[in-house]
Amino acid sequence: MTHERSRELYGRALSVLVGGVNSPVRAVPRPYPFFVERGDGAHVVDADGDRYLDYVMGYGPLLLGHDLPDRVAAAVQSHAAEGPMYGAPTEVEVELAEFVARHVPSVDSVRFVNSGTEATVAAVRLARGHTGREKIVVMQGGYHGAQESTLVEGDAGDPRPSSPGVPDAFAEHTLPVPFNDREAVTRVFEEHGEAIAAVLTEPVLGNKGIVAPVDGYHERLRDLCDEHGALLVFDEVITGFRVGGLACAQGKLGVEPDVTTFGKIVGGGFPVGAVGGRAEVMDALTPVGEVFESGTFNGHPVTMAAGLETLRYAVENDVYDHVNDLGEQLRAGLTDLLADHAPRYTVVGEDSMFKTVFTREGPADLDGQCVAGCEQRADCPRYDHCPNCGADVADAETDRWERLLWPAMKAEGVFLTANQYESQFVSAAHTREDVEETLESYKRVLSEL
Repeated sequence: MTHERSRELYGRALSVLVGGVNSPVRAVPRPYPFFVERGDGAHVVDADGDRYLDYVMGYGPLLLGHDLPDRVAAAVQSHAAEGPMYGAPTEVEVELAEFVARHVPSVDSVRFVNSGTEATVAAVRLARGHTGREKIVVMQGGYHGAQESTLVEGDAGDPRPSSPGVPDAFAEHTLPVPFNDREAVTRVFEEHGEAIAAVLTEPVLGNKGIVAPVDGYHERLRDLCDEHGALLVFDEVITGFRVGGLACAQGKLGVEPDVTTFGKIVGGGFPVGAVGGRAEVMDALTPVGEVFESGTFNGHPVTMAAGLETLRYAVENDVYDHVNDLGEQLRAGLTDLLADHAPRYTVVGEDSMFKTVFTREGPADLDGQCVAGCEQRADCPRYDHCPNCGADVADAETDRWERLLWPAMKAEGVFLTANQYESQFVSAAHTREDVEETLESYKRVLSEL
């Protein structure tokens, strides 16, 4: 593989783009990122003509892979040809909202926005406006976009901004707790319950190595919110229409939130976000209520068409069965490989999401471990060693993952997310042969780490 063209492009980018990129995670590959020229099914081709099996999939939105099916491409082209946008309602945004409301039981109505960050900003404002309260409980290691209310670290007793530019006043109203710690969140509600507007959580932590909930955790959150008059908000920007299929992760878990944020797949690979929930909560938004939310590009017709036809195609072509089967095949294969080559490491993931976490310790005996990714099963011998919260992933060998595994897999022609934290994804374009090829690459790389 040669990277002369990517190196040249990066040099140009450094002169005109901050850090040479438009999102900081893209700068992580060293010494510089490869620039993608085009996608091709389950692959990407870089500016130098090198071809990679792609498990980044745009960080999640490309459920169908890089080649849009004819009907999806036709819908996108048709709406783009008829006019890019109008500043007025269109039928396709109604149709996509109907689709979401029909398949996600907790959603009566929807407001489309333009990114996952916008969706979570709107959800936090909505929760505060609906309840008349200010404090938001979030999970340590959870990610809810680049917004001030959640760029907060520390714990409930000492919350503080995690980024310069975020005023301390924002952090004062945010209460971080460890994911999966029922006692910790219960104590927070005992101390602050009358001031808490909402609990904001991902059903599965997807930006911190993929951490599944322990049995009963989200049920406890639901009970606490009901007891104290707070809203339960699920951030399904990553998991929405990927984990749990059309019912999303909340359907798989059997827990209904009051409000859900969406992104990624719901726009079919185009910029999108959405907030959905119970009508009596959603009606607090303008123009029905007084909680302001607006956007020139909200409900953009091209994005709405892409999202609607992507989801329709997934329903009619058994896409979820396919991608989930491949995800299980990958996780099961990785579990077997790690048992032979790195038994202290952990395989994580749900449905079509997967990752290896370079945990530092493992059990002496792996007999009876989860066979296709950590399920947070209390009787699993790995239970005390697997990541249980975001801090556990942060304590793993993140440098080894990034500096050794990532470039070695890239040299094998496999494109993984740039560090240990972000999830990896299977698409409908992947095949069983792709997965077998990927596992062989992992085998060669893990044997040398």
